[in-house]
Amino acid sequence: MKPVEELTDELLQFFNGFSSWESSVIRSSDLTVSEAHAIEVLGQYGNMNMKNLAQKLGVTTGTTTVTVDRLEKKDYARRESSKEDRRVNLIVLTDKGMNAFKEHHQYHLNLTEQMLTALNEDEIGQLLNILKKINAETF
Repeated sequence: MKPVEELTDELLQFFNGFSSWESSVIRSSDLTVSEAHAIEVLGQYGNMNMKNLAQKLGVTTGTTTVTVDRLEKKDYARRESSKEDRRVNLIVLTDKGMNAFKEHHQYHLNLTEQMLTALNEDEIGQLLNILKKINAETF
């Protein structure tokens, strides 16, 4: 098998495993995967407008609007007018949304810690640098 094929196979295996794990975590809540991702971004980066949230999620603003509408109905988020420009709506997590972020984020941290047990300190640093480089140049 060529290195690119082997790497593709390993990446797909990792992605499928991660997706399966995340789906099982989210299934225990009333959130969809896209809603949980939006909560994760808002919890990690703070309040933001629809355009910035869509960019962070890698989806269209239309898709993000639907997700935020559902988060509002479920009381995980709300829209607030920006203090600087009242024409701009910021998406803000409610207390319920912040609690969901903390819980979901802790699951992510636990999984990352579990994965890192397979690596030594040098390998962890290398993996971090490689992922930063790939993310910066690809996404």
